[in-house]
Amino acid sequence: MSNANFTTPIPYNEPVKSYQAGSPEKIELKNELKAQKSSIDEISSIIGNYQGRGGETSTITSPHNHELVLATVTHATPAEVDMAIQSALDARKEWAALPWQDRASVFLKAAELLATKYRPIINAATMLGQSKTIHQAEIDAACELIDFFRFNVKFAEQIYSQQPNSAPGIWNKSTARGLEGFVFAISPFNFTSIAINLCCAPALMGCTVVWKPAPTSTYASYMGMKLLEEAGLPAGVINFIPGDPQMIGEKVLSHPDLSGVHFTGSTETFNYLWKTVGSNIDKYKNYPRIVGETGGKDFVFAHPSAEIEDLSVALIRGAFEYQGQKCSAASRAYIPKSLWPELKGRLISLCSDIDIGDPENFTNFMSAVIDKRSFDKISSYIEHAKKASDAEVIVGGGYDDQKGYFVEPTVIKASSPTYKSMVEEIFGPILTVYVYDDNKVDETLELVDKSTKYSLTGAIFAKDRHVINKLSHKLENAAGNFYINDKPTGAVVGQQPFGGSRGSGTNDKAGSIYNLIRWTSHRTIKENFIPITDYRYPFMDEE
Repeated sequence: MSNANFTTPIPYNEPVKSYQAGSPEKIELKNELKAQKSSIDEISSIIGNYQGRGGETSTITSPHNHELVLATVTHATPAEVDMAIQSALDARKEWAALPWQDRASVFLKAAELLATKYRPIINAATMLGQSKTIHQAEIDAACELIDFFRFNVKFAEQIYSQQPNSAPGIWNKSTARGLEGFVFAISPFNFTSIAINLCCAPALMGCTVVWKPAPTSTYASYMGMKLLEEAGLPAGVINFIPGDPQMIGEKVLSHPDLSGVHFTGSTETFNYLWKTVGSNIDKYKNYPRIVGETGGKDFVFAHPSAEIEDLSVALIRGAFEYQGQKCSAASRAYIPKSLWPELKGRLISLCSDIDIGDPENFTNFMSAVIDKRSFDKISSYIEHAKKASDAEVIVGGGYDDQKGYFVEPTVIKASSPTYKSMVEEIFGPILTVYVYDDNKVDETLELVDKSTKYSLTGAIFAKDRHVINKLSHKLENAAGNFYINDKPTGAVVGQQPFGGSRGSGTNDKAGSIYNLIRWTSHRTIKENFIPITDYRYPFMDEE
């Protein structure tokens, strides 16, 4: 099977299905939603061929319906965490030695299974477990994850094809080995695709993985694990261990064979992980690779020349799709005085028109935030704005957790550019607006760049090309993903590799060759074809 230079299929972005009334995909999805609601799954650790048995248990309920129990989860015990690490180490040698095209085939098959059989399964799980509308689930759990699988395979081929030059009589080669040891993947709640890709990107490159899913997205993550098993992923390559984050983290991060950390989540948690790795540095056999995409306080800056209709729709979609729980969600906006009166009216009208509720009601634009902790945090910012002298709630401001964790899309106008909700990450459906004088563009751009510690996504709205060039240059370091006349969300694999710097992470760009290369350790091989028979050099001859 190795007597060929294999070329992988040309990747393409999976088309987003519309789920129009009466469409086959909508009928199939509704049947799957009904089936998942009618049974309670039992979820436990998957460690090699071992199914977890011990530990405490918890239940997974739907954020938009407290009474809907989706699954019971048996948490990994300390002994099972040790088993998961050993399972990854035991599987590594054989998995890393497998020809790269065979590893690639697993994920290409996973892409096809997800595009067909597993599409309604993982979409329904994401809708019920993470309260995403079907459109948000479709672009995440189905399309983006399929794109990760397909494009990562092509990026891997490109990495393996990069070879050094060779001088006459010599053949130089380079091999991209998987990391020695194991990778620890720690996934977030808000994107099913990211959660699964955190494991699969290192695995594709020959690494083995210990995976701790987020408690609030364990349901869809478990479905993803079943998808990978059906696609032919060998036992032990990815080991799934739900449970206590502190216990799992302490055991895994102190292990001498830790070779990497692949993380998406809060800046504070990533700082803890980095500090812990640093404090354990003398224990490790190798220096662990640390890759993280963390927090954001993503901005929209409108120039006086901006088109109000485009701007208003971008703010609504950018701030309130998936309840503002995207790392890239528009959270702060800088609006010139000349545009504010008309824009304010549009925002009030559009927000008032948004329907909120159960994602199974396909007319709803928004659903619930993820859990009680998030609900309490978001509502505290709303209450602060209602009482503050330097802020006012323009529209929204309502919230109710009786049935589910529902928060209205809320727009706050801040009179200070450093007001609390202008600079602190909230991760909810709150957009804070600061209105600036039209003649203070430069000063306001400085605020955009320096007001927060984050640098994830940002957008500018302007018409004149000179202005666009100026704004882009001034905000060069303010965002890792930068949008011109578009909302700051919706990065597509293969088109806009995603990630930020400063307090937003290591900017290793998920869905790109730059991320995959972090999970390789290159070996250079020099083969000499011409024997050397004398140790002496010509310069040593007598003059």
